[in-house]
Amino acid sequence: MGAPGYGDRVFLNVPFDKRYRSLLEALVFAVHDCGFAARCALESDDGSLVRLQKIYTIMSECRYGIHDLSRTTLDSTNRLPRFNMPLELGVFLGAKRFGDAAQRRKVCLILDREPYRYQKFCSDISGQDIRAHGNDGPTAIGVVRDWLRTSRKTQDVAIPGGARITLIVMGNSDWICRRCVLTLAWKWVP
Repeated sequence: MGAPGYGDRVFLNVPFDKRYRSLLEALVFAVHDCGFAARCALESDDGSLVRLQKIYTIMSECRYGIHDLSRTTLDSTNRLPRFNMPLELGVFLGAKRFGDAAQRRKVCLILDREPYRYQKFCSDISGQDIRAHGNDGPTAIGVVRDWLRTSRKTQDVAIPGGARITLIVMGNSDWICRRCVLTLAWKWVP
């Protein structure tokens, strides 16, 4: 089997903090277990590149994107929100709208921790299908699995059920973490 192509890659626009780690592990494993390859800005550790340029490059190589807005909250120190995730979602949607033929085929899943919370800070995406994960790994796995199953137009890859993926993830968290670090060279933010 060759390297995954554009139609098999999923860009992950998610937090990289310690509190999100278990959700990230669950999402990465769900993506991989469904026959796709997860990609994100942490896979490249080249300090000579501007992070947004890395994101543009990786995003352009992925047909699919998962965008989690659940950490768009006020920072306790400066009382300002972090808008990295909404910004990257905007870039993804812009690529879909204004890009070439391949980019116009992009498909995304927008996640938040609770339904309709996003309307308080990003009301322009009202009317789009935003899914809630409740900061719960099994819920997030089920949402991602169902979205990937319906997003892939061909049925050439059998996609396992969400309950099966959850059982594997919950029973093998340490293995999954090591596998993610080895295959994606991701570094976890302490």
